[in-house]
Amino acid sequence: MGRLSIEETILYEDKDIIVCRKPGGVPVQTRRTGMMDLESWIKNYLAAKGEDSYLAVIHRLDQPVQGILVFGKNQKSAAGLSQQVQTGQMKKTYLACVQGVPEEKEGTLENQMEKIPGSNFSRVVEEKTKNSKKAVLKYKVLKEKEGQSLLEIDLKTGRHHQIRVQLAHAGFPIIGDTKYNEKEDGKGEWKEMGLCASKLSFRHPQTGKKMEFQVNPDGNFPIV
Repeated sequence: MGRLSIEETILYEDKDIIVCRKPGGVPVQTRRTGMMDLESWIKNYLAAKGEDSYLAVIHRLDQPVQGILVFGKNQKSAAGLSQQVQTGQMKKTYLACVQGVPEEKEGTLENQMEKIPGSNFSRVVEEKTKNSKKAVLKYKVLKEKEGQSLLEIDLKTGRHHQIRVQLAHAGFPIIGDTKYNEKEDGKGEWKEMGLCASKLSFRHPQTGKKMEFQVNPDGNFPIV
């Protein structure tokens, strides 16, 4: 599965949850015949150990994006994790390599976003529409190099393609994003994208203990 073995992918596991890092290019779920996805891969791993292969997808990452995900291994844990997502208690931090250098080294992007009907695209709209929802993220510039920036992104809402769309709209598109970065060659083709879900924190759904995980980007990440 990508560059990682199952042992390298799993960051934490107990009887209730499993935390793993998704390689870039691997879908969390897919209906495409012949393509392995992360959900199926973990289910096969659990079945090979003789465990119940129940696995609840709590949140997702776009296929080109790498980073941390948590899954529920039973219905009670899945419900507890899902509630944390809905109430904003699950905290997600990303690293994004973008073209350009923001004038403000820290800031907040707040937009109305809507998913374009019948497509896998989203966009920023200037005014509220019946289908739009508020999208909010905070960013901080960590590094600058040759007209590019490494941003730390604190995601406050979870809209479809939110980080990719908001940063592109602000004039700082993600490097390698052939969907929303107009400067990238090969529209619609696979490229390694400069976006990583690098930190995840939540409460264990059974014990209430605070769980925190962090990874560094792997592969050809433009700026680290």
